[in-house]
Amino acid sequence: MASLGASFVQIRFDDILFYENCGGGSFGSVYRARWLSQDKEVAVKKLLKIEKEAEILSVLSHRNIIQFYGAILEAPNYGIVTEYASGGSLFDYLSSAESEDISMKQIMTWAMDIAKGMHYLHAEAPFTVIHRDLKSRNVVLTADSVLKICDFGASKFHSHTTHMSLVGTFPWMAPEVIQSLPASETCDTYSYGVVLWEMLTREIPFKGLEGLQVAWLVVEKSERLTIPSSCPDSFACLMRSCWLTDPKDRPLFKHILSTLESMWSDSHLPEECNTFLQNKAEWSRCEIEATLERLKRLERDLSTKEQELKERERRLKMWERKLIEQSNTPVSLCLSLTAVTEDLTQLTLNQTLTM
Repeated sequence: MASLGASFVQIRFDDILFYENCGGGSFGSVYRARWLSQDKEVAVKKLLKIEKEAEILSVLSHRNIIQFYGAILEAPNYGIVTEYASGGSLFDYLSSAESEDISMKQIMTWAMDIAKGMHYLHAEAPFTVIHRDLKSRNVVLTADSVLKICDFGASKFHSHTTHMSLVGTFPWMAPEVIQSLPASETCDTYSYGVVLWEMLTREIPFKGLEGLQVAWLVVEKSERLTIPSSCPDSFACLMRSCWLTDPKDRPLFKHILSTLESMWSDSHLPEECNTFLQNKAEWSRCEIEATLERLKRLERDLSTKEQELKERERRLKMWERKLIEQSNTPVSLCLSLTAVTEDLTQLTLNQTLTM
């Protein structure tokens, strides 16, 4: 692999006029600003230090990847300067009243936009890049309604399998990333499936659950986001394939693009999809919210059982100490009793966790 040099444009800090904060990326806050010497509206991500993100962005060039202009390297005012997407994040759009009129055509167009950008990162860029933090907040909307992938602060250059540190956001993270296991490009496939689910449902994934609760449900219980029963089969099958537990079974983005192109030619899909979108009030309440309540109860039950086990263990240890104090039991027997008590407690805990 060729080495990456810092060949990007260096922009002076005093050449940037900062406006308002427009969000937070990984490892930094993002501001709308003006690049004075170029008379250009830009986005600036302020950083504590420049790491790999500027190098990654400097070698990327694609319609669906945010355009990189340069970096500010004047300590302590480090920053990355990119194009400004005036439409805001996909997450913000989907949370707005404007998204209530979203159509199947728009969803398909945007699904293609993201898939094309990800295919470029994985298969066409000068270096294969695993994004690792693909989510609706890291996809932005331009003035002409084109989606662009941004925020490469968590990204890695890829060489065969990459050991993944715990970065990203739990509802969008693949099981292997949650567990910090070696991972490949298809960890981004998993995240893509979640973003597609967001566009179809206009819901927040695992809404109301804490990050670690989501991690436990996804990894230990193999739970996935609820796909409403009235969701068109082609979309449902695509999302399920993205969320398969074994990374090798998930589709690459070239296959996702092929699937989406086939869906475009399905004459029945627009009517099915638009009917599904119009009936959101019904399936959101009956299926998605019901599933979230079930998952919350499951997590609460686990917490209650864990507390009961801790209390039981505390009482067993107290009883053990009293028994030792009130008798002349040999030390070796005491140690044996302690081991048996701990083994019983751990066995009970393991049985509870696998319920």
